[in-house]
Amino acid sequence: MSDAFTVLWTHDTCRALRKAGRVGERPPVAFSGAHSSLPAWTGARAGDEVYALHVNRREVYVVSRMRVIDMERRDCCGTAPATWEDPAHPGHGDWSMLGADGCGAQAVHVDATPVRFDLTIPGDLLASLTWRNRRGQTRGLKYVVDGRLEKAVSLQGFYRLTPEAADQLAEVVTSAAP
Repeated sequence: MSDAFTVLWTHDTCRALRKAGRVGERPPVAFSGAHSSLPAWTGARAGDEVYALHVNRREVYVVSRMRVIDMERRDCCGTAPATWEDPAHPGHGDWSMLGADGCGAQAVHVDATPVRFDLTIPGDLLASLTWRNRRGQTRGLKYVVDGRLEKAVSLQGFYRLTPEAADQLAEVVTSAAP
């Protein structure tokens, strides 16, 4: 059985996606990292889904739903760097804003929905979303007031959704598909 996760894409990441003209395109890759500057996709396996979220003006958006294909370095990633000055993943320069230059960046090949910034998670759903940790403990999203997110701190990172929350987010994405 596959799992589902969320990852928060920052304002800088989303601004870079817009500036590079990536809205409407499907990212072929995302990046996991070993440093806090780039969330580690620990626990994700082939077949798992990852919802890239963005917070803007207290609204939470699903930017893309990505299904993990693999987490291996492929020919498309380009030549592995020989020194720290070399680009880590030259074959994915078009999508480098997703973390290619992050500390210890590892390519995660994905089958994704197009990047978009208009798919809001409804406030009632936002208040009911839940995540579970490896010990099976669940938690909700903190700082939701009147269906809006006051602080994004509880979304920062890479977190496993409960099956119910994953189904709810899947419904949001599929109901908004063109």
